Amino acid sequence: MTARENFHPDMLVYAAHVPHTPLLLPTVGRENTEVLKKTNEALKIVAQELYAARPEILIILAGHGNPSPEVFALNLSNTYQTNLSEFGDLTTKIDYSCELGCADRLQRFLRRSNMPFTLFSDSQLNYSTSVPLIKLTEKIKKFSVLPIFSAPKMSPKKHFEFGQLLKEIVSTTEKRVVVISAGDLSHALSSQAPAGLHPEGAEFDKSIRESLTSVAVSGLLQLSPELITKSSECAYQPVLMLLGLLEGTNVRPEELCYEFPFGVGYLTVQFHL
Repeated sequence: MTARENFHPDMLVYAAHVPHTPLLLPTVGRENTEVLKKTNEALKIVAQELYAARPEILIILAGHGNPSPEVFALNLSNTYQTNLSEFGDLTTKIDYSCELGCADRLQRFLRRSNMPFTLFSDSQLNYSTSVPLIKLTEKIKKFSVLPIFSAPKMSPKKHFEFGQLLKEIVSTTEKRVVVISAGDLSHALSSQAPAGLHPEGAEFDKSIRESLTSVAVSGLLQLSPELITKSSECAYQPVLMLLGLLEGTNVRPEELCYEFPFGVGYLTVQFHL
């Protein structure tokens, strides 16, 4: 029996895309709390929906932290701890457990599928995974984490295909799974932006928003490498992975917030199943 034939709708119970900027954390960006009020309110909604979904496994699709950029990677450690010391926060140390069983099935399946993939072990979670965990899981007590990282040197199509393969594993687990892709959109939306102002930034963000709210990948796969580079983003690959996982799934997308107060696009979208 294939994974698709054995699919049960209760296995994937919720999905979302969220920003991962550390400025969302009071311990890092307290002075920006009011500026980012809309995004913080949207993340509260995601956190409430996540709590209501009663997840047992939380998969995070991230774009930063892969030590082997030529292949996809999974951080496999018995336990994880948030680490925000690079942003001056030396006190926020929250522990999480790894979803070892699902990790083992995933790595075996990916290797059989000839998908370029590796495992690494780092108990310290950087901001790309720490921020979503801190913002979204405060009220959830019993769940395990699976941090999966994009492959910067792999093609957009491969990222979409990776998500499709991940769906095969999610659809056969007996536990309740939530999948979160994390990343900020263009860093080139104003003259004050980290990358300066580039018209490609607004075009990129529009494409991401349209693709997520329609759960369609074709527009993203047609974006030119030059546009992606000039938009200076860090969400493209995680979003492609998420769309691969959601392909063919009966979901209702809802954009909760999009803003760019610092010239960086912050998008929050949830998917009701």
